Amino acid sequence: MGGVLEMTREEFEELVAEALDRIPPELTRLMDNVAVFVEDEPPAEDPDLLGLYEGTPLTDRGEWYAGVLPDRITVYRNPTLRMCETREDVVAETEVTVVHEIAHHFGIDDERLHALGYG
Repeated sequence: MGGVLEMTREEFEELVAEALDRIPPELTRLMDNVAVFVEDEPPAEDPDLLGLYEGTPLTDRGEWYAGVLPDRITVYRNPTLRMCETREDVVAETEVTVVHEIAHHFGIDDERLHALGYG
């Protein structure tokens, strides 16, 4: 097996943007107070993590939800590059990761995502 697939941060950020562009508009219109970031490495305690959603899912927001910082979706570049063998693999994995984390924003849990093929 070869080394880690090479891809610049800018190229990877573009793949994340393209994955976001493929989310149906009827869903993106419903997204509220969420920002998407790319980081090179995940937290040290979870080095294989591809993405992370931090925030309050739409399904858990009530009248108290006002004036809060945006939810944060982070997609991690290096673990994705370490697990993928081709650029096409990176494109596919990035799209799955973006959809997975956006689903958490909508209140869909990991068990349901795995059942839908977005594990």
